[in-house]
Amino acid sequence: MRIAQNVKSDALHRLSGTAAIEFALAMPFLLALTVGMTEVGTAAYQAMAVKNAAEAGAVYASQHPADLAGIQNAVTNATGTAGLTATPAPTSFCGCPGAAGVTAGDCVTLCASGSAQGHYVRVNASLTHTKILAFPGFPDPLVLTGHSIVRVQ
Repeated sequence: MRIAQNVKSDALHRLSGTAAIEFALAMPFLLALTVGMTEVGTAAYQAMAVKNAAEAGAVYASQHPADLAGIQNAVTNATGTAGLTATPAPTSFCGCPGAAGVTAGDCVTLCASGSAQGHYVRVNASLTHTKILAFPGFPDPLVLTGHSIVRVQ
């Protein structure tokens, strides 16, 4: 009876040792996967914050088109994300709308459609993403940018 207990106990020790080795082998992979997913998730969240900040600046520009400093403040204060800037600074320009976006003009010439050029404000936002760990294939530094153009006249 005593021999059977020793054999059973010895088999359990070997199994628990195997589980510890398997865990030790899998842990670096699981840790890298967790850190990588956190990195991608943080970058995606910050990219959305940059886009939302540019849109908030465009909303402010639609109400106050001549207040370029106010537009910059609207961008930097929109999301509460540290490091978010209105870079490059907001610009006001004339242009003609088209399928590829707004083409800048001289405010005098008529558009191809025959209508007068509109007055637009371009709002930009940028944020430098700080990485948790260095991963191969992930740009360093990663600068996230967003822009929005709104017609103000």
